[in-house]
Amino acid sequence: TSMFKKDLELHRHWELVLDHLEKVVGKRPGGLNSVLFLIGVRELGKGKKRFSKEQKQDLIHIAICKLMSLSGYYTLEGLDEDGWPHWKLVKKLPHVDMLDQEKLLKMHIIEYFDNEIGLQ
Repeated sequence: TSMFKKDLELHRHWELVLDHLEKVVGKRPGGLNSVLFLIGVRELGKGKKRFSKEQKQDLIHIAICKLMSLSGYYTLEGLDEDGWPHWKLVKKLPHVDMLDQEKLLKMHIIEYFDNEIGLQ
């Protein structure tokens, strides 16, 4: 039951994140990649604009690096000439299956928004 309770807690906090993003963006994010994209845009700090497919992938990567930096896996190297952040892997990422990877990212997303805006 402890594992079930943790999953329930994760789900509850995840819903809080989605509720918050729905208020901010005007529509509920469709899933994990949508949330990662929004975090990437937030981290880039250039506001809303049109991004190419490649830039969208880069924004998701920025979000993953930022989130995984909360556990010390990445460190920010700096910004390039266009103001895009560049991250460096400093600790080997944990080898986990897709389901655990999604859980790990969701936990970090919850922590991210809790740090940024005080979700609780």
